[in-house]
Formats: sequence, structure tokens, C-alpha cells
Amino acid sequence: MSTLAPTLEAFFTQRLATERDASAHTIGAYRDTWRLLLLFAQDHTAKAPSQLDLADLDARLITTFLTCLETERGNSVTTRNARLTAIRSLFRYAALRHPEHAGLIQRVLAIPSKRHEQAMVCFLTPQEVDALLAAPDRASWHGRRDHALLALTVQTGLRVSELTSLTSNDLHLGTGACVHCVGKGRKQRVTPLTRQTVAVMKVWLRERAGDPADPLFPGRRGRPLTTDAVAWLLAKHVTTATPHCPTLASKNVTPHVLRHTAAMRLLQAGVDTSVIALWLGHESVQTTQIYLHADLALKERALARTTPPGTTPGRYRPPDKLLAFLEAL
Repeated sequence: MSTLAPTLEAFFTQRLATERDASAHTIGAYRDTWRLLLLFAQDHTAKAPSQLDLADLDARLITTFLTCLETERGNSVTTRNARLTAIRSLFRYAALRHPEHAGLIQRVLAIPSKRHEQAMVCFLTPQEVDALLAAPDRASWHGRRDHALLALTVQTGLRVSELTSLTSNDLHLGTGACVHCVGKGRKQRVTPLTRQTVAVMKVWLRERAGDPADPLFPGRRGRPLTTDAVAWLLAKHVTTATPHCPTLASKNVTPHVLRHTAAMRLLQAGVDTSVIALWLGHESVQTTQIYLHADLALKERALARTTPPGTTPGRYRPPDKLLAFLEAL
């Protein structure tokens, strides 16, 4: 009898859904990983997924699977590591149920995540933001909706999933204006709004009307916009804005870039990174450090304060041939 099928089913129905109360996004990501792995294992073992045993998924097969993700499917290292996280989670759960496979499980859990280059954060300059916000045609209902959506995103830095799940009731535009959302990890977050954003959202709410529980940014049929729809409308407005701000052509502007833009505006205004982490709903302040690396102006100001005056440019010259060899490596 297969030991994998009942373990996998219990992992999703008991471990994730009941014990951890995992979000739909987490369950969906883990499901996709295991669907890919089971199909891969079927091709390599000639066994149907329902007949696979835990012993069939050894460290060698899983390592080969991870390699194929990059070489054949063209996945990034980040995606490869995320798939490995989903696999490890199942094997940690299986360790409690199948001690007879302890050695195999430990070898799988020992598969390391792959290191990769960290790309610089992409964000928009104030001129690019102005051009983007001016792009929607506010003579139309959809244009006014898109303008309000972009203005709220650039100012608050909400994730696209947080943005699409907003209802009219999540906006509070009186004294202490703010937007309430439930973010990653089911953490509730309240983000203050500027006077400019409040003015835009008041106009949009009057036009939006409807019930407080209705989606704040609906599609054609009144249902919430999907994340793909937000990405599509953003790309459309970037195309419109590019002739007025040519630097946009060199950037891949995604909804997450608008989140980075909000963070960089806070950093450049002198806001501490711990506050920015709270603003964005980051689990750790370490995540926010990427914005310090991306802020060239901040580095230039630091350089101006620390460069010793009156120094003469020079170049290090190794005093020994062996040292010169090592320096040239």
C-alpha cells in the first residue's frame, strides 16, 4: 500500500487547512508544487501518482526535479527555492508519521536552498509617478477607477492581493484617514492616508456608491479585480505614460514595483526602516534592508560625509609575486 497518498492528503487537509489554518495562497502554492513533483516522479518511476511510495521520492529524484525546474521550465532560483520549501514541509510532517523512513526524510530535508544574485529593487521616480497617475483617462468610469487604484497603491504600498480584496468599508476618510487591510500571514494592518489620497478616494467613493461590503475596485461585472487584471491595467497605463516620461521604457513596471516605490519614498523622506517594515507589513526588518541598498542618493550622502579630504588617488600594488597571483584571481 502506498505511504505517500494518505500522507499527502492528511498534510493538506489536516496539517495545512486545520492545524496551521494556512491561507488559500499558501495551499495553492504547495498544491502546485506537489502536482508538478508527482507528474515528474510518474515519468521517472513509471508509477501512477496514487501508487507512489514515500521511498520513491528520494533526495536524488527531488534534486533532479529541482534542476529540471530551472533548466527545462525556465523557473528562477527564487521559484526553485519556494518549491523546495513546499517539499520540505511535507517531509517534516511525514517524519512524525513514518519513522521507518527517517533516513530518507533527513536526506531530503538536507537538500540546500540555492543561493542566487539579489537584483536591485526597481522603483519609480517622482516624475515617473506623476506621469503614471496622469495616464488614465478620467473622462471615463474605468479611467477614474484606475486613477484611484494607482494613487492608493503608490501612497500605501499595498500588495496587489491586499488591494484587490479591499471593500468600501475598509476606507476611513474622516479624522485620522486610513485604509485597513488583512495582509500576508493574516496580519491586520492600518495604513494612514495623505490629504491628496483622501481627496481622490472621496471622489471615487461617491461615484462607486454601493454597499460598504462591495469591492472597492470592481471589474465590469461588479466583482473584485483579479491580480492579473491589475497587472494588465498597470501595463496599459505605463504604455500611455511612456511618451511623456521616456525613462519608464527601461523599467518593468509591475504592481510590486509600486509597492517598492512607496517604500523608497518613505526612506527618502527620512523614515526609519523599522517604521517602513511596519508600514509594508514585513515579517522582519531585515526584509526592508533591500531599500537601503537601492537608494543611491542615500549612499552618495554617506560618501560625502565620510570621504577624507585631500587624499591622493592610488592603486594597491602587491609586494610579492605570489600575492600578485592571488590578487589576480
